[in-house]
Amino acid sequence: MTPGNNGASTPEDDDPFGYLYADGQANGAQPPSGGYGYPGSVNRVRPVGTRQYGGQSAAPQAAPQQQGAYGRPNAPYGAQTPPHGAQNQPYGAQNPHYAAPETLPGGGAPTAPHQQPGHGGGRGGGRRGPNTKGLLIGAIAVVAAVVIGIGVAMTSSGSDDDKSEDQAGGATPTQSQTGESSPSASSSAQDDAELPTTDAAGLQLSGAATASDVEGAESEGGTYVTGLNQTGASATWTVDGIPKDGVYTLFARYSTADADQSMTLTINGKAFGSKLNLGNFAGAKDGDYTKGWTQTYAYPSLNKGTNTISVSCQDGDKCDILLDQLWLKEGQVKS
Repeated sequence: MTPGNNGASTPEDDDPFGYLYADGQANGAQPPSGGYGYPGSVNRVRPVGTRQYGGQSAAPQAAPQQQGAYGRPNAPYGAQTPPHGAQNQPYGAQNPHYAAPETLPGGGAPTAPHQQPGHGGGRGGGRRGPNTKGLLIGAIAVVAAVVIGIGVAMTSSGSDDDKSEDQAGGATPTQSQTGESSPSASSSAQDDAELPTTDAAGLQLSGAATASDVEGAESEGGTYVTGLNQTGASATWTVDGIPKDGVYTLFARYSTADADQSMTLTINGKAFGSKLNLGNFAGAKDGDYTKGWTQTYAYPSLNKGTNTISVSCQDGDKCDILLDQLWLKEGQVKS
């Protein structure tokens, strides 16, 4: 073909819409009336796939396959594209090497894709349904955790209750626990109730006597022991009912004035380790025995049952006192 307007050489070179453009109109393009719109255009109608180029039939280029749902091409099940270099077949003809199974002798109908259990077959095809198995396992795990927690709590509570009962059983009952007064309401009350007390009238005297001239004595009738300021004088208390061997506290109520005094304490015939301190703790002036009443204590060891306790004036002692009462408490106490 030479340069210039020589007309369309082949139908592929004709522009069926050339009459719409200025250059097409300049070249004499007309609206189509059976041809391609150019004068002298060739209108050769042939069946698809029969046109010859160089002695070979050429099928028109297949349009790109449209993508189906989720990227799958809209092609018949089992259809495949020919490999590179394979000869083109007539349009609509199938390559026997790549024919679908159902087109071959004995071929069956295509089967539907296997659908996994638990997947929905509705719109979208592959969308999964709710994972009921996972939900069931989660629910069972929660119930098991709650049951275990309740069991542990009940076990702990039972242990605490047992421990409380054991402690309550081993504790000494008190007045608030029993709801009624008892001689064993406290250790001090128990000692006061069970351990004896004596006054001047209950003492065995040697070289001494009782009197009631000085006020302030708490013994019955206001009596007290006097005359203990002579060497060899003594006041002895024979006490019964000591509950057990051990250390006790001996209290003595007396009166003295001016200077501090000290006398010998004898327990079951043996001198106590130190003198009985009879100080002027009330601060009474010389001769004023009415204001000199006070008390002292010592920690002797006593035997279970009967014991003898003696306060005597020995050589080197200071014995100017009036003796009022004696009493005991268990253990080492100060009041």
